[in-house]
Amino acid sequence: MNMDIEKQLYDYAGEISKRLITSDFSVLTSIVQRLVQAKNDGQSIFTAGNGGSASTASHLCNDLVKGCRVNECEGFRAFCLSDSNAIVTCLANDFSYSDIFSIQLKTYAHNDDILIVFSGSGHSPNIIAVLNTARKMGVFTIGFTGRDGGKMKDLCDLLLIAPTDSMEQIEDMHLIYEHAMISSIREELTLRM
Repeated sequence: MNMDIEKQLYDYAGEISKRLITSDFSVLTSIVQRLVQAKNDGQSIFTAGNGGSASTASHLCNDLVKGCRVNECEGFRAFCLSDSNAIVTCLANDFSYSDIFSIQLKTYAHNDDILIVFSGSGHSPNIIAVLNTARKMGVFTIGFTGRDGGKMKDLCDLLLIAPTDSMEQIEDMHLIYEHAMISSIREELTLRM
């Protein structure tokens, strides 16, 4: 019994490793460059996602604010639209769940700020809504998704699609992309300061 479990775990790790290295790292490079530019220009970054993707969106803000403090300089101005239970549930209750991110973005963001969204399917209604809102506002859009990109693929200025149909693997890859970006951003900021 234990050998079967161990083999399943090993196979899962092997499968995700095999798929991960086929990712489009040129897109990830462009995302890193755009985020470093945002830091230099004093722009704000907003993130959003649902479920596991909300966790990754929140984790990214943590790493941009704290993890990208180099040479005693402050990190990024980064805010996760998924984080406040009070705001999210209020907006969902009084308006609709589809509007929870759009209303916040309209309230907080300025032209040329950045929105980064995570959706495994690329079809989440509140993610599609906030991407449409961002485009109308002149907010630069970055998306992380999987499968075929879903509806997100036509709404993002930069889009990285995890090369798998498995939701677990998509979410794993998104977190690996996130940590790879932070490592690269930190290195870029160190070299520029």
